[in-house]
Amino acid sequence: MESVWTLLSWGPDGWSDNIFNGVLVTIALAVATLPVGLAIGFLIALAKQSKEPSLRLAGNLYTTIFRGLPELLTLFLVFFGAQIALQKLVQLFNPTATVEVNAFVSGMIALGVVFSSYASEVFLSAFRAIPHGQYEGGYAVGLTKNQTMRLVVLPQLVRIALPGLANLWLILLKDTALVSAVGLNDILRETGVAARVTKHAFLFFGYAALIYLVLAIISSFGINAIERAVGRREASR
Repeated sequence: MESVWTLLSWGPDGWSDNIFNGVLVTIALAVATLPVGLAIGFLIALAKQSKEPSLRLAGNLYTTIFRGLPELLTLFLVFFGAQIALQKLVQLFNPTATVEVNAFVSGMIALGVVFSSYASEVFLSAFRAIPHGQYEGGYAVGLTKNQTMRLVVLPQLVRIALPGLANLWLILLKDTALVSAVGLNDILRETGVAARVTKHAFLFFGYAALIYLVLAIISSFGINAIERAVGRREASR
């Protein structure tokens, strides 16, 4: 019977090479999803506080849908639904063509829309926490609407929204495990393969739990450093 250290070793006799590749995939997916989710979430927050009723309605519908659906179901809808839609579209021009949707891109889109729906609420709360006088002060000194947003509002918005966004990042990091369901070789899928092959399920799933915990701890240190840097910059203004 193979020892624990042999199973977790590097090289042909162990599984750490595969699991490390899964760690890289997990981190890459989370990092690629973050800017997409932040950008969409910010735009949705702007729409939800717009004076245009149609924009407010669209923003509210977006957050209602993607906050209401389970993340795994959203992933399946994107992965399989997009594949079917693209297949039908391509076959209009080439009836024999086939289309395969990349699992990484599908995961990024699905996690991105879910992340953005929650991020929009964080941004919206931050917008509402900024006194209206800040906008009026920017206009009073001759700043345009865009300049007021960029120079006056956004620095305050980042500081207020940062704790909520930090929590969403940790949730996003854990939610990347869902992409194993569509075949992406992330941490959970690689440890799952190792567990099935070696019959040491507790060992490898426990190892996966430890990896996610370490990633969360490292993220927490990074978030704390960012919060301190933002606090120092605000104090020096």
